[in-house]
Amino acid sequence: MSLLRKEETGALYGYARVSTGDQDLALQLDALKNEGCNNKNIFTDKISGATSQRVGLDACLFQLKKGDTLLVWRLDRLGRSMPHLVSLVEELRQRGIGFRSICDGAIDTTTASGELVFNIFSSLAQFERRLIQERTRAGLEAARARGRTGGRKPLDPNNPRVKMAKTLHEDKGLDVKEICKQMQISRSTFYIYRLVHVKDAAKIIVDPSVKTIMHRV
Repeated sequence: MSLLRKEETGALYGYARVSTGDQDLALQLDALKNEGCNNKNIFTDKISGATSQRVGLDACLFQLKKGDTLLVWRLDRLGRSMPHLVSLVEELRQRGIGFRSICDGAIDTTTASGELVFNIFSSLAQFERRLIQERTRAGLEAARARGRTGGRKPLDPNNPRVKMAKTLHEDKGLDVKEICKQMQISRSTFYIYRLVHVKDAAKIIVDPSVKTIMHRV
């Protein structure tokens, strides 16, 4: 049974993406053209979906206007994740732009039933976010009940790297810059290593502009 589609008053735009330059866009491009997309209205990216900056997608979203419809081959070609996908489609809806997925036929916000299906997807994404938040909160509460708090474990004074930083600084009299270069660490890491051996850490002044660690009087 065919779905009753709202009248499309604008243009049809397509977006295609593959993860690497070695993959071919041909399959997606052919599918978009078969659905009525013109070459000039198809935007592409050859980049991982996890990457936030996608030049082709940004250009496509900029070009779209009220009454247009965005078409993709499959849902995962558009969004980095379900929450990101829901956010993008909601943005399109607010701008009066339709959205369709070729392989996911039920996802078509230009039809009443397709819009309903996507609203269900949106609710599931929100439910997933709440579950993650609740699990994180429960994990932190359980850790606190066992006497632990979030964050990294404190460094062991017997850690070889920590001991090396102490030896180089105290025994050989090297300045911070030379030690960092020799150990291939940053100044901040060096200061963290040194604080492990300081009994009264509150009296330490960490100043990256100086060559030594100073103590408050």
